[in-house]
Amino acid sequence: MTIAEGMRLPDAALLRMGDNGAETVSLADRLRGRKVVIFGLPGAYTGTCSTAHVPSFIRTASGFAAKGVDEIICIAVNDPFVMKAWGEATGATAAGITMLADADASFTRAIGMTFDVPQLGFFARSRRYSALVEDGVVTKFNPEPGTGCEISAGEYLLAQL
Repeated sequence: MTIAEGMRLPDAALLRMGDNGAETVSLADRLRGRKVVIFGLPGAYTGTCSTAHVPSFIRTASGFAAKGVDEIICIAVNDPFVMKAWGEATGATAAGITMLADADASFTRAIGMTFDVPQLGFFARSRRYSALVEDGVVTKFNPEPGTGCEISAGEYLLAQL
């Protein structure tokens, strides 16, 4: 079942690169008592993800902070090494966006957002979406209906707040 507004996100053990290597991040702990923007996308270094989706959240980061958002998290079905490098390459890390890896796609599967494109080598990748999550509950959810980046973009979500 696909996650929807009003539903609590499942806990997930996501990964990020820390000073001493890969670290497990409990999503539930990250969300508890906080207002967080989460956006998911097909993969690091892919076209629309790199040229539109991540930049839209870099552009809107200060606007979200002004609306009381505690953190912006990008989640992709990649490994933590790639997410770290991509965050640095795009400027997302410098903009304060937390780059988390859903390496085995377990979180993406749990929220019903996986898709496959075998000819591109995409298996159990994340569909494009954005969400506002308050204390673990989804209050805004914008799954992208096509291959573009319109309703899942940072500007669209920011305008909803």
